[in-house]
Amino acid sequence: MLRPWAAHWIAAVLLCGAVAQYSSDQCNWRGSGLSHESHRRDVEQVYLRCSQGSLEWLYPTGAIIVNLRPNTEPSSGHMAGLHVCIKPYTYSQGSHVYLERAGDLTLLLAEKDHAQGTVHCFSLAEGALFVEAVPQTDISRRITAFQYELVPSQGPGAHMYPYLHSGSVTCKPCSDEEVLMAVCTSDFAGSGIFQGVTSGTNDHAPVVVTLSRLFRQKSRVFAWSGARGRRWSGRINVPSQCGVHPGGDEYLLTGSVHFGGAWLGCAPRYKDFLKLYVRAQKAGTNPCQIDTD
Repeated sequence: MLRPWAAHWIAAVLLCGAVAQYSSDQCNWRGSGLSHESHRRDVEQVYLRCSQGSLEWLYPTGAIIVNLRPNTEPSSGHMAGLHVCIKPYTYSQGSHVYLERAGDLTLLLAEKDHAQGTVHCFSLAEGALFVEAVPQTDISRRITAFQYELVPSQGPGAHMYPYLHSGSVTCKPCSDEEVLMAVCTSDFAGSGIFQGVTSGTNDHAPVVVTLSRLFRQKSRVFAWSGARGRRWSGRINVPSQCGVHPGGDEYLLTGSVHFGGAWLGCAPRYKDFLKLYVRAQKAGTNPCQIDTD
């Protein structure tokens, strides 16, 4: 429901125009409320066109609207099923964050919740981010800051990311087609074993893993420990309801990287994956080639 004060903000954007301020690199934005403190009813439009980045709003006053869009042609279909995930820095404060669509505001993140650093996701089709400064007598130490990512809600292993599917994460195995695609397109892929579960949250738990093969990794989430047996080691976040068995079979481990952390996606037993991979190779249906030796 749109409240009276919110109606004023939206009217300021639609009828009077807004102060436009663009990110210099289209991925990250850093601005200051002091630049229009004398015009507290101004609403700045911020446009970000990367798959990930950050926003930092110093001394927040008034409000900003953050428009997040992928750097692709609308006709390409890449926007279909895309979600936006934001993660506030624990020092972030001074603002409430809403979703704005057609003049309606829905609270996404209250100021008191920023310090928890919890990830919040929403469909790109639901609207833009409306960030409203909380009135303060002293804004000298207020900074609103968060990271953002554009995340596909479909694809191999996407059903395992709890922030996209709050309360409805499924631990079902991936199909043969999804497993083959995951090896080629996931942020990381390798073979290894689960070593042990560490303390986590109600949503997920980090699992220590050791990999004997590493086919790919988007960022350095796994560290080389060649001096101790020619292996890679790291941690993978696993939804709490999806049990793992430390010290058991070797698995093909694939998944995605979000805000610097690895999340498990498709993970069949490695011996089962090898049989599937060989069959697909003989049939000429492998989407990509990897060294399984």
